[in-house]
Amino acid sequence: MEDVTIILASGSPRRRELLSQIGIEPKIMPSAVDETITSPDPEAAVMELSARKAEDAAARADKGTLIIGADTVVAVKGQILGKPKDCHDAERMLGLLQGQSHQVYTGVTLILKEGSGSRGITFAEKTEVFVYPMTQEEIRDYIRSGEPMDKAGAYGIQGRFAAYIRGIRGDYTNVVGLPVGRVWQEKKRLMEETEGA
Repeated sequence: MEDVTIILASGSPRRRELLSQIGIEPKIMPSAVDETITSPDPEAAVMELSARKAEDAAARADKGTLIIGADTVVAVKGQILGKPKDCHDAERMLGLLQGQSHQVYTGVTLILKEGSGSRGITFAEKTEVFVYPMTQEEIRDYIRSGEPMDKAGAYGIQGRFAAYIRGIRGDYTNVVGLPVGRVWQEKKRLMEETEGA
C-alpha cells in the first residue's frame, strides 16, 4: 500500500505545506460541504466537520486512495471561534484572545479506500495557546495586515501574530492547522492494519 495516492480534502496552503514537510505530497481535492458547526463541544465539532470533508472527497476518489479531511477551531472561555466573517468579527475574536489562554482543536479524519470498501479513523488534537496582552491599536494593526481573515480565531501563529504568542502547551503544527506527527502515526497504523488483513 506504499503506492497509495493521498488526497487532502482542503484547499488550505498551510495544511499542504505541513504535509509536504513530512514527505507527503497530496493531491488537493477541496471539500464543498457545509461547514456549519452543530455542536457546542469544540472537540466533537471538529471531528464531525473533518469526517464530513473526508467523506465528501472519498465519494469522488478512486480505490487505493487515502483521504485526509481536517477542520480547526479556536475555543476561549467555552466559546467556539471559527473564521471571522469580517474585520469587526476579527476584532471581537482578537479582543477575546488577547491576554488570555485558549485552546486550538483540530479534527482529522483519514479514510482509506480499498478494493472491498473503505476504513477510517477520526481523532482530535488539542493545543493550549497563551497570548500576551494587546492594545486596541495592535489588534487593529494586525487586522489591517489581512492575515486574520481566513484563519480560525482570526490569527496565524506562523505569521505576524507570533509577536503576541507567550507560549504553547502541545503540538505547534496543530495550531497551524494539522497535527502532522499524529497524522503520520495514524496513517501508519491504518496502512499496517491493511497489510496485515
